[in-house]
Amino acid sequence: MATLRDILRKIGAVKKTRQITKAMNMVAAAKLRNTQTRMESFDPYARKFAEVLGHLASRLEPDVHPLLVKRYEIKNVELLHFSADRGLCGAFNTHLIAQAENWVEGQESLGRHCTLTLVGKKGKDYFTKRDFDVRISHTHVYGKIDMAFINQIAKEFIDRYLNNEVDEVYMMYSKFVSMVKQEPTVVKLIPIEPPGVDEGAERSGATEYLIEPSAEELLIELLPKHLSVQIYNAFLQNETSEHAARMTAMDNASKNCSEMIDNLTLVYNKARQAAITAELMDIVGGAEALKKA
Repeated sequence: MATLRDILRKIGAVKKTRQITKAMNMVAAAKLRNTQTRMESFDPYARKFAEVLGHLASRLEPDVHPLLVKRYEIKNVELLHFSADRGLCGAFNTHLIAQAENWVEGQESLGRHCTLTLVGKKGKDYFTKRDFDVRISHTHVYGKIDMAFINQIAKEFIDRYLNNEVDEVYMMYSKFVSMVKQEPTVVKLIPIEPPGVDEGAERSGATEYLIEPSAEELLIELLPKHLSVQIYNAFLQNETSEHAARMTAMDNASKNCSEMIDNLTLVYNKARQAAITAELMDIVGGAEALKKA
């Protein structure tokens, strides 16, 4: 049985751990507020951009731009995969990595060769140590990205597609749904599939646009930017999901520490009471022995 000193030492260690988890919870909450604000500010722009692009694409033939044309035979595919740079965020990274593994296995079962572009240290550490074709990785970029960096990533994908190095490009990230729910999401980046237009809205003419220059010229200009908008939105969604997952994980860890402290305190009190009882029994036994002597 553990001594009283051992139990007190355990209680002290768990209290220190609880202080750390509470501090990490507060840091994650502060980062979450900033990232969520940026995500919510960007969301109306992204939705309106997609709406305009959908209306433009509905007026034109798909062969107006090579990024809209689907290829008949798919041999090479690439996945832009997002993960976190740090751990201590529950099963956040595990779910994203497992989803990517399943996706790659599904593509390879169709006879396609898969390459990976990785964002996040956890994904890089996992995939580079295993039999995966990692083309490039970006680590420690969350919170520092700008549109120049996003445009560069989008340009690399477009150039590889136009040079027939890849036939399809996909993106996998964690979509922020709520504080307790983040969903791994797969999106096809290239060939671009513009959002559909609601038939009722199209017939009513409620969202009719006057276009200058022509719809074709405008669509050609907007398609690469649409790619950048999707990638930037994935960065914000994944970063927000990471902070939410870490905040939830640290909150659960703090609660578990409190429960452990309560249990250890109960064990300590029982052990202390047993020790006191044993000492009293020794005293009473000694007194009785003296009387008989």
